[in-house]
Formats: sequence, structure tokens, C-alpha cells
Amino acid sequence: MKNSTFIAELHTKLGAPSSEAVESLRLLKAFLKLAPGQRIEVIEMVERLTSESQAETDRPLS
Repeated sequence: MKNSTFIAELHTKLGAPSSEAVESLRLLKAFLKLAPGQRIEVIEMVERLTSESQAETDRPLS
């Protein structure tokens, strides 16, 4: 993506990406560089953290 004309055209058509979109792409790029076994570990960790977070929000307030 070194072609500045192409980048300028994309920016004109799509606008500037949000910081969240940029960070998501960085994380995806890093994830794809991991070995398959490491990817599985990351997925399992995220699933575990998500289920723990959902369990906390499911608790009654009192």
C-alpha cells in the first residue's frame, strides 16, 4: 500500500477509519502471525474471559 494515489482515493471514498478499526486490524495482523496452537490458546482465553464477564453481569445486584 505504498501507492499514495491509491491511498488518497480510498480516503476520499471511505473517509478516515476509526481508531477502533485500526486497532482491530493491528490485532488481526498480530493474530495471523501466531502459530496455529497459539491461535487456539488465544481463542480459548477470549472465550473464557467472555463467559466469566457474562457470569458477572448475570448476577443479581442485591
